[in-house]
Amino acid sequence: MGLDNAAVEPLIRVENLRKSFGSHLVLKDIDFSVNPGEVVTIIGASGSGKSTLLRCMNLLETPDSGHIWFHGEDLAADRVNINRLREKIGMVFQSFNLFNNKNVLDNCTLAPVTLKKMSKDEAEAEARKNLEAVGLSDFINAPATSLSGGQKQRVAIARALCMKPDLMLFDEPTSALDPEIVGEVLNVMRDLAAEGMTMVVVTHEMAFAKNVSDKVVFMDQGVIAEQGDPKQMFTNPQLPRTREFLSRYLED
Repeated sequence: MGLDNAAVEPLIRVENLRKSFGSHLVLKDIDFSVNPGEVVTIIGASGSGKSTLLRCMNLLETPDSGHIWFHGEDLAADRVNINRLREKIGMVFQSFNLFNNKNVLDNCTLAPVTLKKMSKDEAEAEARKNLEAVGLSDFINAPATSLSGGQKQRVAIARALCMKPDLMLFDEPTSALDPEIVGEVLNVMRDLAAEGMTMVVVTHEMAFAKNVSDKVVFMDQGVIAEQGDPKQMFTNPQLPRTREFLSRYLED
């Protein structure tokens, strides 16, 4: 290992990103980067722009201006093959977005077979491996509709992994779950982080931000107000606004 951090090229780098919805400016000149193997959590109050930033990172939302460099290519450039690059970016949504008319295995193999031109056998082997990793081997033939929320979210994570992404984006992956099953999804994410998956996670789960991330980004009213390593952010945030937002978590 022993790589000098300066020598590491970020896997994804956001530069001067701006996004409006109508006359409402949601993101104002956002700059940040994620290095390979890094887990970055984005925290902040509702409406601070967290999910919009995440959705701009794979162009589910089109930025008004700015650049998103991924593997050295600018996703925001007109000529870029966004579909090819997006195959390398996995996305997990707050509402699972599974295909309810398919079983668990078919949910996981559909994209690799149709997009990647992976053979069905290869896709099924990859799906079985990833479903085992999220603890759902026994549910491989279950209809998606028969699963609990936590199981659906774990399938959604396995499905994203089946594309063998270089980067995983999580948009509040536990916020639609009952409190008692949040842990099962966070445990899967912890395991992914331990294996070195590069992850950007928008979350309200402060223990996860504090204990699992390499970098915490605090957003406030469409800007990155402060960012730093979790220890510094959770013990000695620099800005009054960050301190105020984190105060209820610092007290725990």
